[in-house]
Amino acid sequence: MRTIIVTGSAGLIGSETVKRFAGEGAPVIGIDNDMRAEFFGAEASTKKIRDDLIANVRGYEHHDLDIRDAAAVMELFKRHRGAIEAVVHTASQPSHDWAARDPQTDFTVNANGTLNLLEAARKFSPEAPFIFTSTNKVYGDTPNRLPLRELEKRWEIEPGHEYEPGISETMSIDYTKHSLFGASKVAADILVQEYGHYFGMPTVSFRGGCLTGPAHAGTELHGFLSYLMICTVSGRPYRVFGYKGKQVRDNIHSFDLVEAFAEFVRAPRAGEVYNIGGSRHSNCSMLEAIEMCEQISGKKLTWTYEETNRIGDHIWWISDVRKFQSHYPGWKFRYGMREILEEIYHAVAG
Repeated sequence: MRTIIVTGSAGLIGSETVKRFAGEGAPVIGIDNDMRAEFFGAEASTKKIRDDLIANVRGYEHHDLDIRDAAAVMELFKRHRGAIEAVVHTASQPSHDWAARDPQTDFTVNANGTLNLLEAARKFSPEAPFIFTSTNKVYGDTPNRLPLRELEKRWEIEPGHEYEPGISETMSIDYTKHSLFGASKVAADILVQEYGHYFGMPTVSFRGGCLTGPAHAGTELHGFLSYLMICTVSGRPYRVFGYKGKQVRDNIHSFDLVEAFAEFVRAPRAGEVYNIGGSRHSNCSMLEAIEMCEQISGKKLTWTYEETNRIGDHIWWISDVRKFQSHYPGWKFRYGMREILEEIYHAVAG
C-alpha cells in the first residue's frame, strides 16, 4: 500500500487512523502541531499520543506542521507526489466557545487549512481519496425546530417523523445559526464537496455527531463523554448547560468511524457527503450519560446545572447513517454506548 497522509494525527480520530492504516503495512505521514494544547490547555495536549505513535507505530513519520502554512503543506505533498494513497483530514479547531473568542484563528485553521490541503492534493495527488471530518454543526440549530417531546430523562422526536431514524443529509444547512465554529466547518465542508464536483476528485465530508473513544483528551469545551468520565472518577465538579440535562447526542467510537474511512478509501466517490454517528445504535442524553458513568465507575458525580444553553447547541441529535450503509453495506458498528463508556473509564482510571 502507498502512503497515507493524516492531519491531526495525534488526536482522537487521527491517531486511530494512523494505527488502522499502519496496521495494514502502509507508510503513514502524520501532521500535528498540538494546537489542542493551545486551544484547551496543557491537560488537552496530544503530545503523549504523538510520542507513542513515533516510538511504536512502524512506518509512521511525524511532521510538526501547521496546516495554515500553505507553502509547507504544498512542499510536503510535492515531496510525496505519486506515492499518496489517501488523505485523511481530521485536524481542526473543534470548540464553539473557543471559536467565538477567536473567530480569526478558528476560521484560518478550519477553512483556510482545509483549502491548503485540498490545493496540495489537487496538484500532487488528485486521484487519492480525500476524507474530511466535518460536523453535524453544519446544520446549525435547525434540528432544534424539530417537534420534540419531553420524556423522563431525554428529549425525543415525535413518533412517525421522517427523522425518527435519525437526521439525514436532506436537512438544509441554510437559514440557521451555526455558531462561529459551525460556520468555519461549513466553509470547509463545501470546499471539500466542490473539489469533488468541480475537479472530479474523490472527496467526502463525514458530518459527525459526537466522536469519542479512550484516546480522547476531553475538556469542558470539547469531548463531553471523556470529560464527564474524568470528572466522575476524579471528583472534579461538572457543569450541565441547559435543556434540563435531557439533550440527546449520538456517539460513535473512533474505531467505527475509521472503519468507515477505510471503506471509502477502498471504493471512493466524488464530492460525497455522509452523516455519520452512533445513530439509533449508540446515543444518550446528558442525564443518561451521567447515570452510566456513575454505574461503571462506582462513584457519584458532583454536578451543577446552568439554565443557559450554549449558543447553537442541539437539543436532540441522532444521525441517520443509512445513506452510508447503503453505499458501503460491509460497514457495521462494533461499539455501543456501554462499551464506549467502559473503554473510556479504563483509560481514565488506569
